[in-house]
Amino acid sequence: MTALVSATGAVFLAACAARRRVPVVRRVRTVPVLVPVPVAGRVVVGALVCVAASAVGVGFRLTAVGSGPVRALAVRGVTAEAGAVVTGDPAVLKAGPSSRRHDTVLVPVRVEEVEFAPGTTGRLRVRVPVLLLADDPTWRRLVPSQRVHLTTRLATPRHGELLAAVGLVRGPPTLVGRPSLPQRWASTVRSRLRAAASRLPSDQRGVLPGLVDGDTSLLDPELADAFETAGLTHLMAVSGENLSLLIGAVLMAGRFTGLGRRAVPVLAGLTVIGFVLVARPSPSVLRAAVMGSVALLAVVTGRERRGVPALCAAVLVLVLLDPELARSYGFALSALATAGILVLGPPWRRCLTRWLPQSVPGRLPRRLAGALAEPLAVAAAAHVACAPILVLLDGQVSLVAVPANLLAAPAVGPATLLGVLAAAVAPVSLPPARVIVVPAGLAVGWITGVARLCARVPYAAVGWPAGAAGAALLTVMFVAGALVLRRPGARRAAAAVLAGTALMVIGVHACAPGWPPHGWRFVTCDVGQGDGLALAAGPGRAVVVDTGPDPRFIDRCLRALRIHAVPLLVLTHPHADHVGGVPGVLRGRTVGTVLISPDSEGEERRLLTGRRVLAAGIGDVWSVGPLTLRVLGPLGSLPVSTRDPGTEVNNASVVLFARWPGLTALLGGDVETEAQRTLLAAGLPRADVLKVPHHGSSHQDPDFLAAVHARIAVTSVGADNDYGHPAPSTMALLARLHLRGYRTDHDGDIAIVRSHDGPAVVTRR
Repeated sequence: MTALVSATGAVFLAACAARRRVPVVRRVRTVPVLVPVPVAGRVVVGALVCVAASAVGVGFRLTAVGSGPVRALAVRGVTAEAGAVVTGDPAVLKAGPSSRRHDTVLVPVRVEEVEFAPGTTGRLRVRVPVLLLADDPTWRRLVPSQRVHLTTRLATPRHGELLAAVGLVRGPPTLVGRPSLPQRWASTVRSRLRAAASRLPSDQRGVLPGLVDGDTSLLDPELADAFETAGLTHLMAVSGENLSLLIGAVLMAGRFTGLGRRAVPVLAGLTVIGFVLVARPSPSVLRAAVMGSVALLAVVTGRERRGVPALCAAVLVLVLLDPELARSYGFALSALATAGILVLGPPWRRCLTRWLPQSVPGRLPRRLAGALAEPLAVAAAAHVACAPILVLLDGQVSLVAVPANLLAAPAVGPATLLGVLAAAVAPVSLPPARVIVVPAGLAVGWITGVARLCARVPYAAVGWPAGAAGAALLTVMFVAGALVLRRPGARRAAAAVLAGTALMVIGVHACAPGWPPHGWRFVTCDVGQGDGLALAAGPGRAVVVDTGPDPRFIDRCLRALRIHAVPLLVLTHPHADHVGGVPGVLRGRTVGTVLISPDSEGEERRLLTGRRVLAAGIGDVWSVGPLTLRVLGPLGSLPVSTRDPGTEVNNASVVLFARWPGLTALLGGDVETEAQRTLLAAGLPRADVLKVPHHGSSHQDPDFLAAVHARIAVTSVGADNDYGHPAPSTMALLARLHLRGYRTDHDGDIAIVRSHDGPAVVTRR
């Protein structure tokens, strides 16, 4: 109903704006004459027509998924038998190391028939999208167009997706027939390309398939983080740049071989279709394919290619066909990058072509200036256009994206074209493909080297307010900057302000203590919603207590601390927010003994194959350099908690007392009220620093916190987490106990150092 009202209103406003009445006086009477609307009016009319069309499309889609038998069964939570067709590549949602469940496989399907009473013969014909959540690894091997028969418990979608239902599936799928021939061919191409690249170094092996077909299954998480920091993630999004390189190569080859003017576009069109099949119809691929099709149509008809109208047509057609693309960040980034290149790129290139010869010492030749201006304008325009969306996603602005893209640009073309050639040859014969990927790997090696180098630059990415407010602020700053650059006087004033700001920042940075602070003893790493602690154990060495949920965060923290050896790794209890980052600790470091909770079932061992794993024992003492660790808990059996199943695991956390010369700390893991009272009854040592148990949850015993007599309380917690941590009651309790409180969501990494007046705190932010 809302969509219908929106469409009707937009059509009415468009009709009102399409024509206006202007009185023209002729002798005695006034004759109303219709005159055309000016350009601005036509823009408004076009926008209103698009709004009406999109509202109609969304209305039809909402009606299709929000009514009918599948949604009715989902509302009732019925288990039904269904026949479905896989519509996209399955995605794997990793289970935590402590989880007893298998990884969850997310499979988008189109349900075409449903039987709400299993075992009966009555079936209903439908055609609605459903997302399956499967626990059997067999599902991840399915490819689009594969027909399956399944039994699923249906539930309603919770996040406003355009889905009729979400289906929970147990066990493997029942396959019906085989996938379509094009999809079998596409899967063969992808798998054979991975096989051809298998002998390349790990970085090249992970990135090359991503450049060719968007397959990042072999990409190392650390390298993915470096690509994100350097602003090079778009290279593996198989967007318009990849397709333009491919079409350009096909057109050149066609003309070189003497194909006619009609045959070359046909060959390029087949290339577009093959590209979409192999790379899968993701938002960026669809946008690039439609753009390419529009361009090919212009070639066939002999009309002038116009980039902006082609982009607008691509976006409009795709959103009307699939309204869900309107909420896809990947689609928005792809379209904005292209728009930035088309709209901002040409004027910026002209300005740079005029400015570079005058500004570079020695008077740069104009032809060389033009060659430099083109890639610089393209990289800057794409980055500026995408920056607000990137800020909306991860709350940071990359300062090295433009130079990183400039440095990587010469290698992108050879890597992509050679990779495509290898992908075409690999299904026929693998040995020649392995030869072709060698020079492609060298080009990819240059790109990965650029990504790692730029990611290590200080302040490569700076924090920015996240969310819509941060995106709006950045957009306003870009617009203000564009207005300032139009006037010479304003440019000089802006240059003076920027120079003064830069000098101030450099001065503050030179006077401020570096990171890590000299003499640090204990660092609480900002790992999001989880725990990750580094305890100094000598130069380049640290005992790590818990690893957070994501390997990237703990690895980044340890790299900043210059830790290359971890003689002791303590995993207090087997929850994912404490052990999920284990691979990040192992990355490039020597790791000695691993200490786990005695109540743990040892599922962490699969992450620690070949390493010495021991269960912590009460009273155990470990000495590593200047650090001494004593195990205080867990103590005996505790009363069974009825709050939630995870409470018993939390209460089995390893509790540690850490001592350095002149500094002590109590590390409480995730122990809750029951375990805290047991520890208090057994006797607690006093400590200078308290790592607040369980991320500052409300389940704290006031007597336990008071008995530590700490001066500093550190809470490891993720920003805007879903658990409400830290609880206001806990923060108020710490304040009443006169503890100086610090939180990783506000302060970033928190370092405790020894000073003449006792422990001091240095924060990363």
